[in-house]
Amino acid sequence: MSQKQNTQYILINSNNQINNNQFKNNTMKKLILVITLFFAVSAIMPVMSQTNAKDSEKDLKKKSMKMARKEAKKKIKAGYFVAPGALPMDKQLEKAFIKQNMEDEKGYPTYIVASGNSVAGTQTAAKIQAMETAKLTLAGTISTDVAALIENNIANEQLTREEAVTVTKTVAASKNIIAQELGRVIPLSEMYKNVGSDNIQCDLQIAYDSKTAMDMAKKVIRKQLSDETDALQDKLDKLLKF
Repeated sequence: MSQKQNTQYILINSNNQINNNQFKNNTMKKLILVITLFFAVSAIMPVMSQTNAKDSEKDLKKKSMKMARKEAKKKIKAGYFVAPGALPMDKQLEKAFIKQNMEDEKGYPTYIVASGNSVAGTQTAAKIQAMETAKLTLAGTISTDVAALIENNIANEQLTREEAVTVTKTVAASKNIIAQELGRVIPLSEMYKNVGSDNIQCDLQIAYDSKTAMDMAKKVIRKQLSDETDALQDKLDKLLKF
């Protein structure tokens, strides 16, 4: 190879090496840029989600406050009042409206809300009876929700007709037991109204965490079905998978 050819070869190799280095540098820069953008987006998304959640909570509270004040005026005009030392009526109703409209990440209600009312000779008696009514209503809602979910699973698990009838009857009869197992509920609103000269009416609302309610209801129904028949034991887990 002549000196001229050797010089040309060296120049070509040098240019190729330079081009390769530039390509590697450009590729590395692009890779770094992509990684940087990925981490930037990853960092921004939770902040945006938190901001959106805060905005939603703020909007819900603002809307609930407006509705509560409007409803409280109607209630007071109709003769309702709250017990001495209790929260003002609009604040109680605001709390109720907020709980009623709260949703989890899947869009399902966070709380199950129920109402109860009763008329009695004393404020205490009216409150106790109204609370029992509200708990039964709450248990009925839980039982109905669970029944709907179980109905969807019955067809999939190929239960016999007898098993399906047993499950349906057990769920339908679980309302009172669920009411007994509720434990502590969340009081939302409690107001009174004089009825005639001797009686007083109590209207109240309570709430219960939806997830806790479902877990508790499944335990009750599992126990009831276990006592009812042994034939369903191998199918219970799948039947109550929700």
